[in-house]
Amino acid sequence: MPYGFYVSAEGAHAQNTRLDVIANNLANIDTVGFKRQLALFQARHAEAIEEGLVAPGTGGIDDIGGGVMVEETKTDYSIAPWKHTKIPTDVAIRGDEGFFVVQKDDEEFLTRAGNFQITVDGRLTTPEGYSVLNSTGAPIVVNPFDPVLEIDHYGNVRQTGLVQELALVKPESLDELVRMGENLFKPLSDPQPLPPNERGVASGYLETSGVRATWEMTEMVKAARMLEANVNLMKTQDEMLGGLVNRVMRTR
Repeated sequence: MPYGFYVSAEGAHAQNTRLDVIANNLANIDTVGFKRQLALFQARHAEAIEEGLVAPGTGGIDDIGGGVMVEETKTDYSIAPWKHTKIPTDVAIRGDEGFFVVQKDDEEFLTRAGNFQITVDGRLTTPEGYSVLNSTGAPIVVNPFDPVLEIDHYGNVRQTGLVQELALVKPESLDELVRMGENLFKPLSDPQPLPPNERGVASGYLETSGVRATWEMTEMVKAARMLEANVNLMKTQDEMLGGLVNRVMRTR
């Protein structure tokens, strides 16, 4: 099989992965606090270099490009625009390093989505029903029959005679966060509470999705065209190989 066939196949696979990432972004265009993902490509060495048979930079016939591959899928944590909802339990975090802490199946996860709600038993939860935690690690519980509820600029949940501080933390590094689905992240090490001077939220606002439809659609068209080009190259090389085999067979 021609070497170029494998290079084209690797390119097609990379662009297909890119399309999957873009499709997932577009599917979450209306998801509160969603952070878009990017498929990062890496130039690939020739197979002989990958196997350690030839050193890179020799300039020989084996020191040629090996196409591209997907190195990793990275999350873009840039702050997205806010939406004014006027709902007291909707909360947006100021800055791009802070996260809320929620509890799911006795495990703690981080999220930027602040579209919280109050259950019939008074728990402050995510739309999926996961408890929102306070700074001591306990679920926030309020009086569901008391209409007076306020979340101030520092993240204090205030109700008549009761004040609870929202857990606002930041990971050691954004690169160590693992996406767990449902807009949740799992840190690889214990996150640290935001210092008092960095705590800041806005009640009645939501951070919208970080996905921009125009940008993603443009990238999708580019990826689809590149995928098609690589597939066409594979077809061309396959036809060339078939023609060569036929000519060889006819000479025998």
